[in-house]
Amino acid sequence: MIKEIIHKNRLYALIIKETYQNKKGISFFTKDNANQQIGFMSHPKNYKIKPHIHQKRKTKIFITSEVIILQKGKLRVDFYDTKKKYLFSVNIRKNQIIMLVYGGHGFKVLEPVKMLEIKQGPFISNKDKVKFGNIDEKKIKIKKI
Repeated sequence: MIKEIIHKNRLYALIIKETYQNKKGISFFTKDNANQQIGFMSHPKNYKIKPHIHQKRKTKIFITSEVIILQKGKLRVDFYDTKKKYLFSVNIRKNQIIMLVYGGHGFKVLEPVKMLEIKQGPFISNKDKVKFGNIDEKKIKIKKI
């Protein structure tokens, strides 16, 4: 159900396969120390979640992580190290979720997609993102997940 994408002992991404929807109750897929948390909840009618407030606290975030929820289609995710060197690619499909944690990444739409992207803010384009060239299609290496 959960696939960690690891390269040289670093977690680059977490892929949550579509079977997550079969879980009951509350399931968190991320570790407690992750800078972004992903959980799934499935409750019966009339179940109550207690009212609550999230405490104000100061947190330092050193890198922006992104969560992509693929609602439709098929997407290739290309992974790069922090020096912009291409590593490998994975394909994700409808109803899968990917949390991009480390290194660089790019995308190629393989089938028309509809997706949601969630990341920490505020986002300042010229300070938070450095764009670079795509990998040559002949060098793509698909990693099975």
